[in-house]
Amino acid sequence: MILCDAAQVSEGKLFILGGGWSVTGPGLSPMAIALKVDVAWAEAPDGHHWELYLQDQDGAPVLLETPEGPQPIEIRGDFQIGTPQGVPLGSDIPINLAINLGPLPLQPGGRFRWVLSIDGQSEDGWAVPFSTMLLPQEAPEAEG
Repeated sequence: MILCDAAQVSEGKLFILGGGWSVTGPGLSPMAIALKVDVAWAEAPDGHHWELYLQDQDGAPVLLETPEGPQPIEIRGDFQIGTPQGVPLGSDIPINLAINLGPLPLQPGGRFRWVLSIDGQSEDGWAVPFSTMLLPQEAPEAEG
């Protein structure tokens, strides 16, 4: 999982623009999450459900004000890949996903992380942290 400015999947390949950042802002900026998931051979014919959750530094959901009230920032989807011809028996089968987001009103000077779960399971490495820069008038002045 990698943070980037934009991502696209074409012909099974993941195309990433401005990838690998961990600091954004301080203003509103679009972002994307590029995912490469290796699906075990035995699980490839099954349908799978994925979810991404945006959390603050304490692990609490980041809420977005909506007409229906505050809502957590979450993205969901499904995939099913089957076992493609030509892939050696027993091999993991990769699936690439590109999730492009518009600008999110995140607190300047904050720490956040996107957390991935697949089929209700998550692991330690399935998160990508990032920070938002302080507004220029809030940034401490450098000495000297």
